[in-house]
Amino acid sequence: MLIIAVFGAIVIAGVSWLVFRRFRGEGRAPARDIILVTIDTLRADCVGYAGNTRVRTPFLDSLAGRGLEFTNAHAHNVITLASHTNILTGLYPFQHGVRENAGFKLDPKYETVAAMLHRGGYVSGAFVGAFPLDARFGLNRGFDMYDDNYGKGQSGVDFVEPERRAEAVLAAATKWWNAHEGEKRFMWVHLYDPHAPYAPPEPFLSSFRDHEYLGEISYVDDALSKAIGPIVAAEPDALIVVTADHGEALGDHGEATHGLFAYESTLKVPLLVAGHGTGHRKVTEFVRHIDIVPTILEAAGLPKPAALPGASLLHDVGARDSYFESLSASLNRGWAPLTGIIHGGLKYIDLPLAELYDLPRDPRELENLREERRRDVETARRLLAPMQVLPSARAAVSSEEIARLRSLGYVSGNASPREHYTEADDPKNLIGLDSKMHAAVDAFERGNPVRALALAREVVAARSDMDAGRELLAFMLQQNDQIAEAMEQLKILVSKPNAADSDVVHLALLLSETGNPKGAVDLLDPRAGSNDPDLLNALGVALSDSGREAEARSQFERVLAIDANDAPALQNLGILALKGGNVSAAESRLTRALELNPKLPLAWNTLGVIYAQKGDFEHAVDSWKRAVACDPRQYDALLNIGIVASKAGNAAEARAALERFVRTAPKSHYAADIAEAQRTLAQLH
Repeated sequence: MLIIAVFGAIVIAGVSWLVFRRFRGEGRAPARDIILVTIDTLRADCVGYAGNTRVRTPFLDSLAGRGLEFTNAHAHNVITLASHTNILTGLYPFQHGVRENAGFKLDPKYETVAAMLHRGGYVSGAFVGAFPLDARFGLNRGFDMYDDNYGKGQSGVDFVEPERRAEAVLAAATKWWNAHEGEKRFMWVHLYDPHAPYAPPEPFLSSFRDHEYLGEISYVDDALSKAIGPIVAAEPDALIVVTADHGEALGDHGEATHGLFAYESTLKVPLLVAGHGTGHRKVTEFVRHIDIVPTILEAAGLPKPAALPGASLLHDVGARDSYFESLSASLNRGWAPLTGIIHGGLKYIDLPLAELYDLPRDPRELENLREERRRDVETARRLLAPMQVLPSARAAVSSEEIARLRSLGYVSGNASPREHYTEADDPKNLIGLDSKMHAAVDAFERGNPVRALALAREVVAARSDMDAGRELLAFMLQQNDQIAEAMEQLKILVSKPNAADSDVVHLALLLSETGNPKGAVDLLDPRAGSNDPDLLNALGVALSDSGREAEARSQFERVLAIDANDAPALQNLGILALKGGNVSAAESRLTRALELNPKLPLAWNTLGVIYAQKGDFEHAVDSWKRAVACDPRQYDALLNIGIVASKAGNAAEARAALERFVRTAPKSHYAADIAEAQRTLAQLH
């Protein structure tokens, strides 16, 4: 009887396996349409189908209801660029070499899934929402269309990354999709909205005042429903894969956002695979981002390259170990590198203060089992050792990358790797310093630059060897009109053998602004062979300010040869043309720059000057107002509004602009203009 029961169990298991295989679409024709959606910074527990009753995600819930829902999916990085490189190449970060959001670029020898699909006759399009996935980082290779027009060149003075809303990304994506009707299509859509700072549009802002992060997610789901919903309805056989690059800490383990630790709140991600005959199934086994490319290739009927370590999710899922890392704090601040592995439900984090968690029993990672389960620790270390290939160096980080990284709560440094780290370098022991850096950024964004500067000074006092802290201090000094000291801090950074291009650019721009363009040229010229558009633009500005217009023009044109959509280069060419008296060329260049990015304050200010020269004071004032709306620190535009409004007899508008100019313009740069504005104000009635 026992034998029969066991045999019966075996037969049932076998039948279940056979049904499961057919259920996954074995023997089907290749999927004609494949869609990959990555939702930035989406926690695995912040979707409706995972049990979150506060968020509203009916579209994602519907996909989960008819597809494969993976409840234990993990990323390998907790920052955007590296994680998307894992997703699109099917390789671990130590294999493809992209380890951080800045200073890394995908080597052309590594194919993206788009390039692999080309061999199957697919046309491919990518539509990304923000700077970390700019084409400059190499993920565009293999795509027929790579739309990264998120607002390039937007002012980097604040701590907000330029991004475009989900609706705008999806509008461009669906337009491309419809234009390729009848072809085999692969489309990747990246939606950045849940990334901090959280600011969902209405009506989601009002509905989620108590949890704006969930409001962002609900908005994204709504946008997906409107754009991708009709595609899925019309093409039920299309394969659609939805995941996140990483999650968001939201205060777990003391971390505000992401990028420092690799606990489940940031490492665990949602993962759905729907369509193409998948049917509904909840899969609890541990799976990984590197499994996505093999899944797409199988659906397309293409072989998986032997170098890819992942396995298709369209087959029975067994135990899959997963490597992960978080190197941002190490590369930027010189803190201990964080690496780890998930093996058999155990998660090992390798740091000076190592950690081991039993995820099924302790999903919130509250009980470190390192001491109690030393044999498991040794097993994890042995499995992890071949994967711990840390980067020896990275490329220079551009000033634009620096500006973008500020939005994550820290300023990128260029820390040199070390052979040995102690407990003092463990990020768990430095969480207070991390929080202080976040607090400095928050104070500045809330309009308290004095408090922000005080906090930045405390950061440098606590860890003077951390370049990231000194860069933050230099930035805050500049915003407090303490330019001389800001330049002194930058000179300390620039004097180092491994000085970052971004620090050189920052110092050079301040030299130009303070009347020493020759010093700026001398500083930048040794690096003129760089292809960094920010460095080349800065060199062009310094050359122009030195009266070397032809050489300046050459630098700006070189930028455009690298990226024809570089709005700052077009802006700079427009300013240069106006200086040379070519008003028509200036207007054309500035207009094109603003078409690419309508949030370029200097372009608006210069366009206002052109209108004023033509006698069109109405459009001139409107342009200057736009400049100030983009950047409240556009003091020239404020002054221009006051002067023109005063001459036009509009005393109220003139007074408002001039009073604001006198109150906010830095005296170090505008002392004479402030005195003149005060005299004008005294004469207004």
